[in-house]
Amino acid sequence: MRVLVIEDDAQVARVVARALEQAKYAVDVMDSVTTGAERALAEPYDAILLDLQLPDGDGLDVVRALRGAGNNTPVLIMTGRGDDEHIVRGLDAGADDYLLKPVGAEVLKARVRAAIRRGGSGPPDVLTLGDLTVDRLARVVAGGGQTLQLTPKEFSMLEYLLLRAEQVVSRAELLKHVWNMHFDPGSNVVDAHVARLRQKLRQAVTVPEIRTVRGIGFILTAKPEDGDR
Repeated sequence: MRVLVIEDDAQVARVVARALEQAKYAVDVMDSVTTGAERALAEPYDAILLDLQLPDGDGLDVVRALRGAGNNTPVLIMTGRGDDEHIVRGLDAGADDYLLKPVGAEVLKARVRAAIRRGGSGPPDVLTLGDLTVDRLARVVAGGGQTLQLTPKEFSMLEYLLLRAEQVVSRAELLKHVWNMHFDPGSNVVDAHVARLRQKLRQAVTVPEIRTVRGIGFILTAKPEDGDR
């Protein structure tokens, strides 16, 4: 499950991201209306946590942009302004819930779970490609009549590759979405994890498979290679 946090207070963003990551969510953090709206419209998320007071404008502009584009991903407003007027404005703009800061970690996780259960236009709970099935809620991966035992990082990587199935995903994207790193540490951490995940997939299923796109990244595909056609 993937959550986008749009919050310009770095400390608040870290606390929220840590709580969600402990609950096994993959978390991306943006700090403005512009970057938040761009990411929310470009990437598939299961829920969005949104501050109202952002450095370049009103957080509700993100909600309006999403709803105007037909995107119904659940949005939870997270702000220190708890008067009725602001709550009504947020809900009328298309938000799904309203959290008053500071919010406890357990309440935060419960409200996110509830928003995801109610649904929206986010990714499906179960992803399938070829002989592989991933239940994103139960965090169960099955293929070839068996359940694959994956580490949390391997599961997050496979989930992201499945959400981008048949598309090339760069190493930088995987660092950002799986490790929450926005720079290359100069190690082979991505390649090492891909190698282990690829081996586990090959032991269970024939398709899909993870292929390396030289100089760019990886692709999870169920299509035959050109030489096999």
